[in-house]
Amino acid sequence: MDAEGVVVVGGGVIGTMHAVEACRRGWEVVHLEADAEPRRASVRNFGLVWVSGRAAGGELELALRSRRLWDRTAREAPGIGLRPLGSITLARDTSEMDVLSEAARTEDAGGRGLELLDVADVRRANPALRGNFVGGLRCTKDAVVEPGCVLPALREWLETTGRYRWLPGHSAVDVLPGSADGFGPGVVDDSGRHHRGSAVVLCIGDRTTGIAGRIGSSLACAPLARCRLHMVQTAPTGEQVATAVADGDSLRYYPAFDLPSRARLPAPSPETDRWRMQLLLVQRASGGLTIGDTHSYDQPFDFAVEEAVVTELRRRAENLLGWSIPPVERRWTGTYTLTTDDQMLLHHEIDPGVWVVTGLGGRGMTLAPAVAQRTWESISP
Repeated sequence: MDAEGVVVVGGGVIGTMHAVEACRRGWEVVHLEADAEPRRASVRNFGLVWVSGRAAGGELELALRSRRLWDRTAREAPGIGLRPLGSITLARDTSEMDVLSEAARTEDAGGRGLELLDVADVRRANPALRGNFVGGLRCTKDAVVEPGCVLPALREWLETTGRYRWLPGHSAVDVLPGSADGFGPGVVDDSGRHHRGSAVVLCIGDRTTGIAGRIGSSLACAPLARCRLHMVQTAPTGEQVATAVADGDSLRYYPAFDLPSRARLPAPSPETDRWRMQLLLVQRASGGLTIGDTHSYDQPFDFAVEEAVVTELRRRAENLLGWSIPPVERRWTGTYTLTTDDQMLLHHEIDPGVWVVTGLGGRGMTLAPAVAQRTWESISP
């Protein structure tokens, strides 16, 4: 590959957005993916572009930047299925409503598009919500993409640039430093083939092992952990769920709600505590409902999908919706990587021209476009 080319490792949403941003800037891109088609966290998620829960300051700024970039990407690749539905976080009691009310009064509430709703307001905004709640918080900046469509649609657009080469089934096993004779850094794949360019970006998700050499050793001791979650998808429903939906347990999870009133929430239910559970619900373009999720950090992870989790998620969804949801047609677990220090993600040049980008936790779909743009601004201002 010539000096105007780059190598991107990882075909998930982070890696693919790095390829998109590189092609927009005129780079030639070789894009490696270990699997025949990405099948990990980037396709096992809600498809939420979730501004409402992001921490104030730099994280929120990145999320808002990313939200604008998703709009641009949808114009280039409409197959991603972007829908600017917004979201409603529902309060089940007055203590949760107090947190939502405080969030609606923060300095950045206007930038997030937050609006406090009473019960009648909630039902006007989303008539499918007919269950048990005392109010809600609407975020007009939140949006939804179709996780099963995003990556193929982005690659289809990338192919139109004439600057993109997709290499599925190629695992990166080592990283090559730049050489004295002018070759830039590169990657060795599992067939022994070398791929070189002016820069290498490793968007490796939870695959923090298996790369040899000094960089592999650095990854093995990076401040990263893994989280396992449960999700289900129902058959299509005749109801139209007009927004994404979250329940009050999400107030315990998202940093945007780290407010004084959160400390006055009652103890979580045994199920919430056991599974570190929150309810998120999104209607797919096909009409089915994607419902989740849980958080487990203790490894090794169980290989099974616990039926008790599925039952509890159904119960919570039906309690807020006020109607019986269709049968569950699909259920799965997913694993993502998150940082264990105080950084939002691992975004680091670990060798000249070699960048590692991972550890976004559950924020990958939300932040991927802006993170990719930040990477290329660092490489080629």
